[in-house]
Amino acid sequence: MGFQLSPGIVISEIDLTTIVPAVSTSMGAFAGVFRWGPVLEPTLTDSETILVKNFGSPTNFNAETFFTPANFLSYGGACMVTRTANLTSTNGQIGALTAFGNSSAVSNTLNLIVANHNAYVTQDGLFEASTQYVAKWPGALGNSLRVSVCYNANSYTSTINLASIGANGATLSMSISSNVATISFGANSVTTANAAAINLASQFSLTDVLQMGNTGPNGIGIQYIKITGISSNATGNTTVGSGVITLNTQQILQLHTPIATTTSLTRFWEFYSAVGAPPGQSAWQTQFGNVAAQDELHVVVVDDNGQFTGVPGTVLETFQGVSRASDSLTFDGQTNWYKNRINQTSQYVWWTNDYSTAASNTGLNLTSASVVAPVVFDFTGGADGASEANTSPSVIARGYDKYASKEDITIDLVMAGKAIGGIDGTQIPNYLIDNLGEQRKDCVIFISPSFADCVNNVGQELTAIIAFRNQLRSTSYGFLDSGYKYIYDRYNDLYRYVPMNGDMAGLCARTDQTNDAWWSPAGFNRGNLKNLVKLAYNPRKAERDLLYPSGINPVVSFPGMGTVLYGDKTLLAKPSAFDRINVRRLFIVMERAISIAAQYTLFEFNDTFTRSQFKNLVNPYLRDIKGRRGITDFLVVCDETNNTPQVIDSNQFVGDIYIKPARSINFIKLNFIAVPTGTAFSEVVGVF
Repeated sequence: MGFQLSPGIVISEIDLTTIVPAVSTSMGAFAGVFRWGPVLEPTLTDSETILVKNFGSPTNFNAETFFTPANFLSYGGACMVTRTANLTSTNGQIGALTAFGNSSAVSNTLNLIVANHNAYVTQDGLFEASTQYVAKWPGALGNSLRVSVCYNANSYTSTINLASIGANGATLSMSISSNVATISFGANSVTTANAAAINLASQFSLTDVLQMGNTGPNGIGIQYIKITGISSNATGNTTVGSGVITLNTQQILQLHTPIATTTSLTRFWEFYSAVGAPPGQSAWQTQFGNVAAQDELHVVVVDDNGQFTGVPGTVLETFQGVSRASDSLTFDGQTNWYKNRINQTSQYVWWTNDYSTAASNTGLNLTSASVVAPVVFDFTGGADGASEANTSPSVIARGYDKYASKEDITIDLVMAGKAIGGIDGTQIPNYLIDNLGEQRKDCVIFISPSFADCVNNVGQELTAIIAFRNQLRSTSYGFLDSGYKYIYDRYNDLYRYVPMNGDMAGLCARTDQTNDAWWSPAGFNRGNLKNLVKLAYNPRKAERDLLYPSGINPVVSFPGMGTVLYGDKTLLAKPSAFDRINVRRLFIVMERAISIAAQYTLFEFNDTFTRSQFKNLVNPYLRDIKGRRGITDFLVVCDETNNTPQVIDSNQFVGDIYIKPARSINFIKLNFIAVPTGTAFSEVVGVF
């Protein structure tokens, strides 16, 4: 603080209330193959419902992948989920492709791939002009999408005067209980009939709704019928007057009189009732734009095949009264340009280009859209790429690489999912140990043996699982369970085997909530598994005696007592306190919390005051952990003995923290001693 140059009072505040903060201990992390969702973009997921919404429901394509984080989430907590996919169609693998909706063919679907939000921003302005919309994310699910756009009032509804079609008009006819309406032309030349048919067909769109019948004293009633197909044999006719347009309809005609009209036909946009009014001119355009231009349009996104909702034709999103004016705003100052509105809020599609006759522009330079009918974009071209069984380990590894930097993302419980690559599937587990566990040193990798080791491998499970473990690194940052569980897949109404490493991580997350990270997640108090029918492999006592010394934690079903995790060993082969997961997680918590607090010591003076301040910061925190049974004793040394003049002159600061961790009980010995009737207990206690 500087000195004053004249008399006065200076008030200052010095904050000595710094504490060791509480830190996250149960954030899960997973990367794998999904059918939907952003690629290589970690997404916070806190429930199975959100998992399905973000990444799609499971199929045979990725069941083991899906149920790993799903099982974890069933125990509570949250999880960062990253979708991995090959997007380049290289190395002999099928790449995941993005579905697109366009008005004509495209030359290269790879140019339409949108992996995630950053990929869209990079590609924006470079999409093929013939493509108007692409699915939000790569995958075959995108093929279920359809976008319907109503550009103006004429697209919303129009009345077609059949009497003025061609030289001698046209007649629409439809029989009772039929789902086909035909429009035939009067006596015209071939050229006239062809031109009339082409002009009339352009005024219809697939999924338009036709108003059949009439009202009034002599009316036959009204029925609304949806068009599902449009075809014409007029072009190329050689017989005068034989041109016919055929309209296939979703509903059959149910009026009491057949339709035969030569006057007029009224058609509506499929979603006319969902928006209530035709698009027109927005208030913003009226006030600030070209008042001669109609700027509004309606956009509807539909689950055409029912892959997202289970019900074909379900409306997913409606964008009503959005504008083609790029500078248009809503009454509350938000953007109303339809590109921005769709890209910022849609969960299913990206905008890529304007329709050729409905271009965007600034409000002052905008012109009305010259579109005579709604435009429907049926999505196609989406592909899932390789399944979880065929995905390259390098593709999976790229997903987990998103968690490599602990400065960028905090994770605690990493699930390996399905064992993939290398000898017996150990390539990805070892990759995670080397590049996440041992590099970050603040998370635990949860691993399950391969499917072949423990499913339908009767009598050989013990040998196979031990062989799997022997291919893994020795590390205190790894945790291996004994296999797979059999579950009911409600999404597909069948039973599946899935790995249990999601459950193991989930037990740790649940233990964090009920106790603390330094409590063992195993045993009958905290180690009960959820959501299973049976175990693929239920090791007996003699087998557990071989599994556990190898660092394999048995999961065991006991009659009448449920299925429990029956071990808490890490993969550390060296005898040490760190060969127990509760000790490893204890030190992760302490190291993370104290290191955060210690950051506020950086650039301070290494003197007695700072060292005392550091000890006063750490001691209460460790006393609290001791009081919560995490440690039995501790000592913090931060004085001249370890901060020598040489340390101080090197601009360093040393704090030595000695910890006696609490140990979980793994072995219980009960001695039952028979005592003679005339003997006092005090005479024999302590003898045996």
